[in-house]
Amino acid sequence: MSSHAVETDSGSAWDGGKSPFNVSYGKLFMWFFLVSDALTFSGLLCAYGFMRHKHPEVWPNPGDVFTHFPFYHGHIPLAYVGLMTLILIMSSVTMVLAVEAGHRKDRQKVIIWMLLTIIGGAMFVGSQAWEWYHFIVGTEHGALRSVSVDGKWVEQTVYGATMTVNEYGLPVFANFFFFITGFHGFHVFSGVIINLVIFINVVKGTYERRGHYEMVEKVGLYWHFVDLVWVFVFTFFYLL
Repeated sequence: MSSHAVETDSGSAWDGGKSPFNVSYGKLFMWFFLVSDALTFSGLLCAYGFMRHKHPEVWPNPGDVFTHFPFYHGHIPLAYVGLMTLILIMSSVTMVLAVEAGHRKDRQKVIIWMLLTIIGGAMFVGSQAWEWYHFIVGTEHGALRSVSVDGKWVEQTVYGATMTVNEYGLPVFANFFFFITGFHGFHVFSGVIINLVIFINVVKGTYERRGHYEMVEKVGLYWHFVDLVWVFVFTFFYLL
């Protein structure tokens, strides 16, 4: 093989300017971020599972803890968190439709579907705040728990849950609840803000002038990720 041929072959391999995976750098780095974030959530859920199996006899049953439902004075185990899950899944569906409309460069449909996605995300965040409130306030009758007072353990009636006491059982259960659902809720809240920014740009015609709606697709990847993570949180934290 001539030296000219070697230089040509070598140059075509190292010149750059072409994506080796036929994907833009924005999508590629979004995937890098999502993979690293998935490892973080995996660590949290594994830690939760370890502590739960370490204390199986005293670990609270989520079906007995999360029983509140708006405008209903009885108890329906996990009904409200189930509704929250449905809302978030439906917002993922509307995001899929927004991305599909972007591929067709249908700006009006992108506006409609992204608006519905934002509304669904905001409803989920608001519902999670409502659930936190009832978890912190607790039940009317409370529960008798051992509480440290001036270095001594005494029996007191505890209402609701904090980072140190928990009406429903072990305080570590409340710690995991606040951290895992709070961390996920922060992701959803961030996604709502990002979606809102992209939505405003769609309304202004920014991506129509660019000739593509790749930003909608990239934020869609993030939104689908937070939806998928919630499915795992719902399954491992509430159901198992």
